[in-house]
Amino acid sequence: MNNDYKKPADMAEIRVFHQDRFVCRAICQELAGSTISLKEIEKARSERRKQVRAGLSTRTAVVEHFIAVHHEEAPPPQVPEKQPEPAGRPKLKGYINE
Repeated sequence: MNNDYKKPADMAEIRVFHQDRFVCRAICQELAGSTISLKEIEKARSERRKQVRAGLSTRTAVVEHFIAVHHEEAPPPQVPEKQPEPAGRPKLKGYINE
C-alpha cells in the first residue's frame, strides 16, 4: 500500500484512475484546508441511508397501490334470469302429418 494514502478525512483530494491505472491526484483548492471527522462521515452516510429507505418505502407504497387499483377483481358476469316458458305450446316444432 502506498504510504501517502489520504484518509477519508481529506475531502480536498481524490485519486484519478483510468483503466485501473493511477493517473494523478486532483486537489480542490476550496477544500484544501478542511477536514471532516470519521464520525461526521458515518453520520452523513447514516442519514443518507435513512433518506433512501424512506424514498423506497414511499415508492413501494405507490407501486402497490397502482397494482391494487389495476388488478382489482372484476365483478362476476351477470347471468340473465331465465324467462318462464309460455304454457301450452311445446318448444319443438311438429310436422304437419303428425
